[in-house]
Amino acid sequence: MEDITSSREKELQLLFEEEKLDETLRIINQEILNYLEKRKYISEYILDYRKNHIEEYRDDEDKVMEYFDHERYVKEEAFKTIDRKLKELTILKETPYFGKVSFVEEEDFLETLYIGRFGVTPEGSYDPIVVDWRAPVASLFYHGSLGKASYNSPAGEIESEIKERRQFIVKKGKLQGMFDSAVDVKDDILQMVLSSNSSDKLKDVIMTIQEEQDAIIRRPREKTVVVNGVAGSGKTTIALHRVAYLLYNNRKQLGDKVLILGPNAIFMEYISTVLPSLGEVGVKQDTISNFIIKQIKLNEEIMEFSKYMEKVLSGDKEFIEDIKLKKSREFIDKLDGLVKSIEEEYFKIKPVKYFGEEIVSAEYIKNMFEKDFLYMPIFRRSQKIKRVLISKIKEKRDERVWRLNKETEEYKKSLKPDDRLIEENNIEFNRKIKIREIVRELMNSRAELEEWIDNESIFNIYNRFNGYKQLTSDDLAPILYLMIKLDGKKSKSDIRHIVIDEAQDYSELQFRAIKELTGCKSMTIVGDTNQRLVNTEQEAAMLSIEAIYPEDEVENYSLNISYRSTMEIMNYANKFLKEEKVIPLVRQGKEVKSLNISSEEDLVDEILLAIEDFKDEGLESIAIITRNADDMNTIFPKIREFVPAIKFNSEDVIYNGGTVVIPSYFAKGLEFDGVVIVDLESDVDKEEDLIKYVMCTRALHILKDIKAKL
Repeated sequence: MEDITSSREKELQLLFEEEKLDETLRIINQEILNYLEKRKYISEYILDYRKNHIEEYRDDEDKVMEYFDHERYVKEEAFKTIDRKLKELTILKETPYFGKVSFVEEEDFLETLYIGRFGVTPEGSYDPIVVDWRAPVASLFYHGSLGKASYNSPAGEIESEIKERRQFIVKKGKLQGMFDSAVDVKDDILQMVLSSNSSDKLKDVIMTIQEEQDAIIRRPREKTVVVNGVAGSGKTTIALHRVAYLLYNNRKQLGDKVLILGPNAIFMEYISTVLPSLGEVGVKQDTISNFIIKQIKLNEEIMEFSKYMEKVLSGDKEFIEDIKLKKSREFIDKLDGLVKSIEEEYFKIKPVKYFGEEIVSAEYIKNMFEKDFLYMPIFRRSQKIKRVLISKIKEKRDERVWRLNKETEEYKKSLKPDDRLIEENNIEFNRKIKIREIVRELMNSRAELEEWIDNESIFNIYNRFNGYKQLTSDDLAPILYLMIKLDGKKSKSDIRHIVIDEAQDYSELQFRAIKELTGCKSMTIVGDTNQRLVNTEQEAAMLSIEAIYPEDEVENYSLNISYRSTMEIMNYANKFLKEEKVIPLVRQGKEVKSLNISSEEDLVDEILLAIEDFKDEGLESIAIITRNADDMNTIFPKIREFVPAIKFNSEDVIYNGGTVVIPSYFAKGLEFDGVVIVDLESDVDKEEDLIKYVMCTRALHILKDIKAKL
């Protein structure tokens, strides 16, 4: 009898939710019509007003131009708001919401909210039919359990009691499923989303954000948040959704002043659609290398990332030692020593002379360097002092010109009118010759000054300091650091929040240079210390942000649960870590196949067999991951004979699904439904193999590890 009652209750609940969805869609459609009407009205109003204004001020060009400046602003702002809302409503027509939460506050009144990608409040009403997931009260939906909870509202913290939480699957305006849940990691919907293919996983994550992830996303704007999370723990997702959350709640302060820095162009392309899917389109996104290159205006070529990684993977000892040095605290000390020596020894001060007369003493100039303008960086200081000294030379020039003109006039007056008429041209000719001498002496004095007060380019200074080696990405931060210290370099644009992804590869110097360049007081820094490109045997700098940014309010978080890969894949990947083992989500999958191959023919057969099996399983994105480019180039032509595949041989390749052959360093940060590791390295029994760990953790559902000695 209880089963029948329970079944009927579920049917009634389903019917209620279907009616609620229909009503919500009806309101959304009406809102779309309302906004279309608003857009039409504004267009007609502007056109009518424009016509009347131009007619009235036909003869006043300034008034007409003034109108167009104002009208363009009004039009842009009005249309921007309306178009933004129309885009949001159009997206919500497909999936208006993905969950609801019922709760009681102090008045003991049960309140129910439906949570969606964007909020909807019908015109003329104060009650939203859908609440934006970024609204403070929506945090109750992401709370870890029913019962007592609280959320931060503009009025302060509000205590609540969660009575019910329900998740929905809505596609194309149809309710396809619903689940009641206390939001733990065993959620039916979470399992279903994680078990799906990789194509839209980053976009759909707002319905499966876990409590510990949501808590990080909602940290205040003033905080610098550092997340050290294992592969698949949602680091990038947290960072991007934190940006969306901060913009939603601080749009006036942040506006277009958010910058996301990623490791390479492939990764930036991979995440490029996430923020637009959340309605945010004004966020700057760049690789760390490109960002610095644009700031310092570097014209020299730097080593390609692929060549850089190939030298690392080949075990080039001298190259790796150079990387370790440039990522060390010792290197910062060396740069600071260089700056100090320039401060003390670079400028060989000489007095300023004009026509042999000392007009500014060396002591006076030294005083300007060491006291008057000491607050300025040394090269900016020298240019300021140069301007002061040139102005003093010009004063002497003007004084001589004034004296010459006065003497000329007095001489003319001393002559009789007839003599003056005869001598006029000769007097003027001599005066011009003397003027030229005065100007020439100005140029000579200026040239003598510039000989010692002008500095060479900071690029030249760094290249000499660096032993004229080929520049790599590791040299960009030192050059920027010197520009900041020597020339007071500042960011070209106002940046108020920075997201740094794959931060485990950043050195202390990079963190300091970014901070001093932008003056940014708020950051979101995410990375996985198990996935460093080069193991420098030093603690990752991202774990010491409090010491690097002592003036910031820094909060550190560790995420050890992987939501990406199956339990079998993560247990297999854990073998390649010495410590800090990853806790896999309890999502069962296929056992990892590990094979040892000794012939090229067998290797190709096993790869092709794996691709065929993956496709039979319905997997859409398949990657054959090699350690390096040489292995990729060995494998690719043999695979390409039998299946269509893309080769990732540069950062410019854009991936839109299908089968790819890719080296480990380009795969970092990406995810694929199925992965075949092709490991041609003879030393496959390392105690710790972080590259292998990275290769394994790219797989969502199925992993095959082929070790080959050919």
